[in-house]
Amino acid sequence: MSKLRSNFAIWTLLVLIFGGAAQVVGQEIKSMEAFHSATIAYPKFMVDNLWILIATALVFIMHLGFATLETGLTRQKNTVNILFKNLFIISTGLITYALTGFNTMYPGDFNGFLAIGGPLASPALDDVATMTSAYADYTYWSDFIFQAMFAATAATIVSGAVAERVKLNGFMIYATILVAFFYPIAGSWKWGGGWLDQMGFHDFAGSSIVHAFGGFSALAAVLFLGPRLGKYTPTGEIRPVLGHSMPMATIGVFLLWLGWFGFNGGSVL
Repeated sequence: MSKLRSNFAIWTLLVLIFGGAAQVVGQEIKSMEAFHSATIAYPKFMVDNLWILIATALVFIMHLGFATLETGLTRQKNTVNILFKNLFIISTGLITYALTGFNTMYPGDFNGFLAIGGPLASPALDDVATMTSAYADYTYWSDFIFQAMFAATAATIVSGAVAERVKLNGFMIYATILVAFFYPIAGSWKWGGGWLDQMGFHDFAGSSIVHAFGGFSALAAVLFLGPRLGKYTPTGEIRPVLGHSMPMATIGVFLLWLGWFGFNGGSVL
């Protein structure tokens, strides 16, 4: 009997020892797997953020392309006006998109048609996991600055259409409202999970959200403003209004071409 008890005690002790060891080893394996996963994910996270910022810089260069193209294809007397308009769009566009635009475009849960967001606010800067889980493989701020460039681009499309047609103060008001409200509302219908997204609508790199929106906004402005002064003679004949610098226009085309690699390439993340 004593021998049986002794054997039982020995086996019990062995089970406890090996069971505890197995548990410790299991925890170590899980810790190593988590560390290995984090080690792999972190470089990917850094590369994704680096690429989205490079793409943002390329889209920024597009605005220089718009400015030079628009300047070259208009009369020399309007050069300062054209350059100021494009500078105004990129600077004021960033501010207005931060104040209302970004949170209007990405409002979270809403009725699918309209939601006006408040000023830009970020998650806690030390909580990287929260930002990456909510914004795929890049941070909240990387997403904001890239989307802000898209918003400014929509207004820049309008700038080219209304060149030599509108006074500067009128365009400034129109562009500000466009970036702060109209573009974000239209963008929320797809990218913010609105009614277009719920219907299965697809948009790649802003082909509809940015370019079609900017084009229709430009069309509305042109129909409202009418032709450029001096475009028609008193008898109704067309009077050519020629640009003053084809070299500038050509440089603008190449800058836009370069910038489009960021516009489309940054949209695949």
